[in-house]
Amino acid sequence: MYTRILLPTDGSETTDRALEHALDLAGRYDAELHVLYVVDATVFANDVETGTIVEEFETMGNRIVDKTSQQAADAGIEPAQTTVVRGTPHERILEYIDENDVDLVVMGTHGRTGLDRYLLGSVTEKIVRLSDAPVLTVRESSR
Repeated sequence: MYTRILLPTDGSETTDRALEHALDLAGRYDAELHVLYVVDATVFANDVETGTIVEEFETMGNRIVDKTSQQAADAGIEPAQTTVVRGTPHERILEYIDENDVDLVVMGTHGRTGLDRYLLGSVTEKIVRLSDAPVLTVRESSR
């Protein structure tokens, strides 16, 4: 049913919960697991030199995908690909889905509602609305 599963990650506890589901599905369907971290380029002003800051975020992203890859390997799943890219998160995730023929996206959601969701936006919500691939959302654990 699934041959390529994408786990976009930000290193949060919510993504760790989503990883559990992605690993279960990858094992169950013998699917490739792809792990993606997007450095959000939209948070930096265009007129400020941000090279060093962006490099630090990329370094952090590499640590996160490496850790996720190790967690997958420990569970018996070898990720097919780990990737760190720059850009607008939902746009880069959607591009990755299309370019890699992803069958399923597994994402965490922070469960924001009301004004928080309106002001902060939701990458997961945009992926759910715009992705041609099915999206499994995993809520943050109850507080």
